[in-house]
Amino acid sequence: MNSFKTFILITAMTGLLVWIGNALYGQQGLVLALAAGLLMNGFSYFFSDRIVLASYGARVVTEAEAPELYAIVATLAQRAGLPMPRVAVIDDETPNAFATGRNPDHAVVAVTTGILRMLTRQELEGVLGHELGHVKNRDILIGSMASVLAQAIMFLSHMAMYISPRDEDGRPTNPLFGLLVAILGPIAAMLLQMALSRSREYLADDFGAHVTGRPDALASALAKISGINERHQMRNAQPATAHMMIVNPLHGGGLMSWFSTHPPIEHRIARLNAMPVEAR
Repeated sequence: MNSFKTFILITAMTGLLVWIGNALYGQQGLVLALAAGLLMNGFSYFFSDRIVLASYGARVVTEAEAPELYAIVATLAQRAGLPMPRVAVIDDETPNAFATGRNPDHAVVAVTTGILRMLTRQELEGVLGHELGHVKNRDILIGSMASVLAQAIMFLSHMAMYISPRDEDGRPTNPLFGLLVAILGPIAAMLLQMALSRSREYLADDFGAHVTGRPDALASALAKISGINERHQMRNAQPATAHMMIVNPLHGGGLMSWFSTHPPIEHRIARLNAMPVEAR
């Protein structure tokens, strides 16, 4: 079901892009917008791991520097049929974790020092299994596709402030159309992109539960991590990378929950607690 939702959301973003492009500029404008989006995101796709690791001050560690962490990742990666990713540690007492890299051969799994101190081994395995789920499901690639589409939609919407559909005599057919597209286009793109991110979180939860056999441990870890993040925000938490974390480091209720990159934590915990524990 989540894979189907991903397909629907990507299709919806593509449809929105096509509709805005054709309505405002025709096929030529659509092609130019897509090309601009690809150029803007190409660099970030190929160098995303370096950019994100640097932004959080993450340090790639060796097996000798973090033997227990390294051993857990190696065991889970082998169980999942994945190449051994690089392992990084962020010096931050707020517990969180993320995975980055454009494909399994270039993956990095990063955790904070806080999560290493707070969680039990089984809970940490659940978190790392979740992150390897993002690697296995190629969520970085899917996220990049969504980002390209969102950037192109926003570009076209911004241009709608200056150019609106015209009749054969060159007169605007609807002066308010450009303004509405400029306002609503980026909002729609952002909502679709965040809905896509939420679907991928459910898939990663499922993978983490399966690869460890302990959905209850992952549920317990999520409860601990979310509780601390609600009280203490990560030092370098940024909206641009919040979707990568296992728990959203930026919190807000009410209307802000519409713009959350993660499903409600209570829903994730309930799903995991409903799954059977598997012997390993």
